[in-house]
This record gives sequence, structure tokens and C-alpha cells, in this order.
Amino acid sequence: MKIHTIKTYTTAAAFALLQLPVAALADDTATTQAILDHHLQAFGTGNMEEFLSDYTDTSVVMVPGAQFVGPDQFEPVVQGLFEEFGKEGMTFNMIDSYVQDNVAYIVWSAETADNSWELATDTFVIKDGKIAYQTFAAKVVPKE
Repeated sequence: MKIHTIKTYTTAAAFALLQLPVAALADDTATTQAILDHHLQAFGTGNMEEFLSDYTDTSVVMVPGAQFVGPDQFEPVVQGLFEEFGKEGMTFNMIDSYVQDNVAYIVWSAETADNSWELATDTFVIKDGKIAYQTFAAKVVPKE
């Protein structure tokens, strides 16, 4: 009985969400693509200040085992990634990239001096020209 009730509420909530105008849910696809491009370029050039400028104080980043709110909470993690990916010999392979309305999804792999990033994925939800939510997961194998 409880499962049915939860399912009913979930279905009703999803239906209500679908009834909202698209503008209430999303910035346009071009804006989302531009923010994704800026974010990837800032990371690729090692510009952490520009990278962090894509977030707001209320941006939420979710990773396996942790959730961070605002750049102040996740900046130490980002600093470590910039250090690792900034080492000589790093290679990056964008496997897939999709953007629709206010959502961007990327799948990638990379080799750094320290790790083999066999498969990684990020999802970004854009609101008012900034990353409002991001999820990240990866299979990372340390090098000997």
C-alpha cells in the first residue's frame, strides 16, 4: 500500500512538472552549450578562477559519497583536480556530449601522471546562466 501511495505522488509530481512552461524549467540550449564550453575551456587551460565563476554560492555538486554547496566547499577538491590534470603528459578524450534545454551531459576518459580515468561522467543543470547542479562519477584507477 505504501509503495502504491509513493508511486501515485511521484507520478503526480512528474505530471505537474511536465505541465510547467519550458521557460520555467530551462535556459535555452545555446546558453547551456556556451556555459559548458566555457567550463571545459577554463578547465583545459588550468584557469581555476574562470572555472569557479560558472558556479554560484548555492550551486550543488554531488559526487559518490559527498555533496558540496557553493565553491567554498568544493574548491579544495577542484584544486586537487587542477593540480593532477595540469601535470605534463595528460590526455583527455571526450566520448560523448549532449545538451538539451538547461541540461548538459558529458562522458569522458583521461590519462594523468597519477591515474587512469577509465570512464567519467558529469551532468550539469544550468539556471540563470550558471551551473545550479552538477553530478559527477568516475572509475579511476591509480597508476603504480
